[in-house]
Amino acid sequence: MTDIEIARGAKMLNIDEVAHKVGIESSNLEHYGKYKAKIDLKNLNLKDKEGKLILVTSINPTPFGEGKTTMSIGIHDALRKLNYNSLAVLREPSLGPVFGIKGGAAGGGYSQVIPMEDINLHFTGDMHAIGAANNLLCAAIDNHLFQGNKLNIDKNKILFNRCVDMNDRSLRTVTVGLDLGKDVIHENHFCITVATEVMAILCLAKDLNDLKQRLGNILFAYDMDGKPLYVRDLKCEEAMTILLKDAIKPNLVQTLENNPVIIHGGPFANIAHGCNSLIATKLGLRLADYVVTEAGFGADLGAEKFLDIKCRIGNLKPSVIVINATIRSLKYNGGMGKDELENENMDYLKQGICNLKVHIENMKKYLDNVIVCLNKFSFDSDEEIKYVEEFCQSLNCEFAISSSYENGGDGALDLAQKIVDLCSYEKDFHLLYDETESIKNKIEKVSKEIYRAGKVKYLPEAIESIEMIEKLGLDRLPICVAKTQYSISDDPKKLGFPSNYEITVRDVNVNSGAGFIVVYMGKIMTMPGLSKNPAYENMRIDDDETICGLF
Repeated sequence: MTDIEIARGAKMLNIDEVAHKVGIESSNLEHYGKYKAKIDLKNLNLKDKEGKLILVTSINPTPFGEGKTTMSIGIHDALRKLNYNSLAVLREPSLGPVFGIKGGAAGGGYSQVIPMEDINLHFTGDMHAIGAANNLLCAAIDNHLFQGNKLNIDKNKILFNRCVDMNDRSLRTVTVGLDLGKDVIHENHFCITVATEVMAILCLAKDLNDLKQRLGNILFAYDMDGKPLYVRDLKCEEAMTILLKDAIKPNLVQTLENNPVIIHGGPFANIAHGCNSLIATKLGLRLADYVVTEAGFGADLGAEKFLDIKCRIGNLKPSVIVINATIRSLKYNGGMGKDELENENMDYLKQGICNLKVHIENMKKYLDNVIVCLNKFSFDSDEEIKYVEEFCQSLNCEFAISSSYENGGDGALDLAQKIVDLCSYEKDFHLLYDETESIKNKIEKVSKEIYRAGKVKYLPEAIESIEMIEKLGLDRLPICVAKTQYSISDDPKKLGFPSNYEITVRDVNVNSGAGFIVVYMGKIMTMPGLSKNPAYENMRIDDDETICGLF
């Protein structure tokens, strides 16, 4: 059966029944039909004690995906089967990847969140609200130029871009205001909605008032004298907040096994910080004893940002880090061809397992409670599995196997119990750097300790940007690196465990509203393109509105 057929055959509980499992009353729900709802945080009865936070990350992904969301859902379902009060808190999918190369992002097989079709498409409208708030600001900037430019905006130094939640490379660079005269005409850019600062702000805001303050702090341009201009200067933050007043509320859905899942926010990890909202995570920790969350792409991106940005801003401390891996991805990192990955081959596995090694070492720099979970496929051989297990043991790292894709929560029971056991042994949590360090020091630490580069090269525009940020007094912020997800380096072709290479900082921008500095490395695009054979070509909808090919 396909993932969508499995999802369609599931028996869903009314969302009120799902909410009751974590102590949420119907009066605290804003219903979007029978099976999904937003959680109204006002008057919500929350326990005083916080639960244990479990972070699921991954080795560097391949074009196939390694099943990180599937694993997160499987762990949650397994914890529930073991009678633990758990909750999964995940990111919202973006329409760009859904219709592009990746497909949906609601898990897979028998470890999915449902209603899968709704979640992957318009869901509760959060993405649209974020896009509208972002583009309202762009419209306000151009309107200010048209209406006389009282703020003396330098149209050639506008830092804020338009967005759309779709992969559309043709919009990467555009010229706007062509029929409005020379005072308005300027070059602008589009990024995908999940890469916007507005998305990052929504996911890092503590509440509605904090959201408004952060929106007002967005640095959107410089004036003709080089003075920074913020959204509060345009008096636009209140209107942007109004557009986001419902989007800031977390969304509640369920797994195939009818267990509650909060899905809220969805920044990309190869461009933005790759974590669900801080509000949702903190809510989960007050509702459940164990909270399973994920960080996008490999541990060098999503997990590093989760730990150094989200945990820093939100004062969070994970109890366990789970590194998801697959045999085929390890063989791919060893140089094995895509068409051969289902065949047993110990040589390629031994060459590629160094990618797992670097992620284990990196995560142990933050927390010693690390467990590797092998996402098992039917074509994995016993010898291959045994080799990976013994390799993890040689690094003093816990190991477990999960077959949750095929067996749901039953396939992750051993993994879930080992996670609970690890949670009982509290370990010290460390951040990689102090945010008061210089921008270059922070870049050097991440580049050399996580990406294993030997030297960091700065292009002239990056140096100029760093100097400008320092003049603004905004250098005391954590960094958020935008780079390829396929390698720990800035080159997607450098698989496995590259080291002592030169990494290039192409540019640096400050997201003063979100509260971090974006560092662009390699040829990373903030607006993805569609592939030669995009996913939308295989989709269809029948007369009864049945959708096929969404995942």
